[in-house]
Amino acid sequence: MANTKRTSSRSTSSEEMSADGHELSDQEKVCIVSNFILHSPPGEFNEVFNDVRVLLNDDVLLKEGASESISEYNKDQLTPVKIENSGYQVLITDFNDIGGSRFVDARSKQTFKFDHLIKHASDFEHLEPDLMTETWRFLLEKELDEYIFNHYKNGVSSVFAKRIGTNIVLTACIENHQFNANNYWNARWRSQWTVNIINGSAEVSGIIKVQVHYYENGNVQLVSSKDIKELLVVSSEEQIAKDLVKLIEETETNYQKAISENYQTMSGTTFKALRRQLPVTRTKIDWNNLVGYSIGRELKSQ
Repeated sequence: MANTKRTSSRSTSSEEMSADGHELSDQEKVCIVSNFILHSPPGEFNEVFNDVRVLLNDDVLLKEGASESISEYNKDQLTPVKIENSGYQVLITDFNDIGGSRFVDARSKQTFKFDHLIKHASDFEHLEPDLMTETWRFLLEKELDEYIFNHYKNGVSSVFAKRIGTNIVLTACIENHQFNANNYWNARWRSQWTVNIINGSAEVSGIIKVQVHYYENGNVQLVSSKDIKELLVVSSEEQIAKDLVKLIEETETNYQKAISENYQTMSGTTFKALRRQLPVTRTKIDWNNLVGYSIGRELKSQ
């Protein structure tokens, strides 16, 4: 990003004025820009960023003020990033953020620096895993990889583990997207599953998020989410991994079916109410012929 020097003598454009006519402060500008960035539809971050960059017209302020929002957006979207010299990607999330723009790749046992603007991983360093949690994490990762392979065309998953006292906490994240800008639509599926293992039981909390943006001759978004709470019995590391992935599969399948059924219902009710109904004949009016008939009747009556 270019560094543009800011001075107090810079003229105030109409875009920098509030509704009541006073000049916006830098803090107010950053707040507005950050809000746009955080609400960027999936696959359209670059377009939104370039637009707000033009509106703000101050690269230094944009870099200083919006960097936190860009980081928050990437983690919220579970942004996938390719790991160099490997055939897989890792997700950028709150769960593997260790500060200083560094993230953990538990699969390869490394940490890396992540550039939130260009979405690139670099500066890899070895990470020694926690032996107490690694077996749990690895077995869940193995089961989840098979599930992703069988159910998601562009799916990416990451599994993380940590200890809180004597408890083991596992987190599985799933991201799948399809960006089709040529046909004016983009979509992303996200789900997060956290398992808190306590004294032979596993408390599962999950959330599924779906976001689809259609913008051909209009602007329509589908934003949907579902929270999940379940309890599983822990008999072994391998069994809890299998049981959790089975729960994920059943829950996500049912949720996809529910969205599809709801869309079909809305298509015949809500969406139908938003557009003009067809005539009783259930056919579109041929306006050219209608005008011709009207002119013909007028000529005949003369």
